[in-house]
Amino acid sequence: MSIFRRFAKKKNEAPSAPEATNSRRQFMTHLGAAAGASLLLGRSATAAFGDGSAPLDKPATAWPASFDALATRPQFAPRETPKEGEKIHKFRIEVTIGEHEIVPGVKAHMFLFNNMYPGPEIRVPENEWVQIDLVNSSPENHTIHWHGMILANEMDGVPMGTQWPVFKDQTFRYLFRAQPAGTHFYHCHVMTTLHQMAGLVGSLIVEAKDDIVKKTFPYEREYTMLLSEIDTAWAREQLNEMVGMGMTMDAMNKDPKLMKEMNGRMMGWFKDKKSLLDAIKGGYTPPYLSSMTGANRVITPNFFMINGKSYPMTDELFIKYGENIRVRLIGGGMMPHYIHLHGHDFWHVCQDGSPLAAPVRLNTIPIFPGATSDIIIQGTNPGNWHFHDHSDLSTTNNGIHPGGMMTMLMYEDAEKYGVTFKDTIMIDS
Repeated sequence: MSIFRRFAKKKNEAPSAPEATNSRRQFMTHLGAAAGASLLLGRSATAAFGDGSAPLDKPATAWPASFDALATRPQFAPRETPKEGEKIHKFRIEVTIGEHEIVPGVKAHMFLFNNMYPGPEIRVPENEWVQIDLVNSSPENHTIHWHGMILANEMDGVPMGTQWPVFKDQTFRYLFRAQPAGTHFYHCHVMTTLHQMAGLVGSLIVEAKDDIVKKTFPYEREYTMLLSEIDTAWAREQLNEMVGMGMTMDAMNKDPKLMKEMNGRMMGWFKDKKSLLDAIKGGYTPPYLSSMTGANRVITPNFFMINGKSYPMTDELFIKYGENIRVRLIGGGMMPHYIHLHGHDFWHVCQDGSPLAAPVRLNTIPIFPGATSDIIIQGTNPGNWHFHDHSDLSTTNNGIHPGGMMTMLMYEDAEKYGVTFKDTIMIDS
């Protein structure tokens, strides 16, 4: 018996292979002027199924790979402000506390962006202005860091580094140009481990004006997979403690007599290192010492999620024979994950939003915390195929396999090619 969803099985008689059509095209990539050479990836690549107009002996769109030592400089000065008439894409993101269901029977209280986990996907055209109002309706303080964006220092969302935290019932307005293009994400930068684990993370897609990926691999459908994990016991303990402290501090603001409730873990803020060292000499106990923390708090994630859900509640990816799909993978948690696709190789085309010098053919790709990778999957092998983290711990739910970061790549036209076995749900091996 399979220990996860059953794989596709063909009829007893071997069906004929999917009909070859002139929509399969060869993929050529140029290493660019700096290298003065080109690389043919081979006829088996069939890089872009395209519209059927290219014969087999013609290469697909060339992939530029020239090296530019100044390419990381922003196209627009980060400290610019909008000029009259320039379009501004406006969003409102509110932080609340609510319940989120990871799998049936497992709910956790979390911080939520707009009552969602992950937060709403923000999509904006490259180089256009983005305005986001962060509204804090929770008792804890928050910011938003725009991970991967090149923007003015004041907009970077680092508490005490670029801005004051946004406290309860306060609003902070972020304004920046969407640069550079590609797959990025956003997250709270206050107590980052807890606040990301407890829900405050979302995808930020900056759509390129001239997208070499889409030109080379024409596609209509794309998917975003935000990868994260949670230690439900640790997050619950920390959330309760932080919310309790926040409520106490809020009350102290209204009644100074309650200052006696203040303790050293509430607000370890000092204007500089010397002030911290002077306070310690004067008897201050830092909150990281065991006398304050008690027993060592080891974070041990027990649920592993794709877009806030663990298997079997993860969403499937759908494809048809001859179709390309783009998958945007985001490392939105604190652990590396190793995403593997059965029955196919895929093309790794972008890293941290930027097109690679040349696409790389893989079947397993590491996604590290804070990193993003874009891949192209080509519909070459009809069936229902397992798509999962190959780090086995991450394919469990509270230690029970199967679960966690598992989903399926499912061909909508699989039966046409003789695949008749139906996908089956299994939650215990």
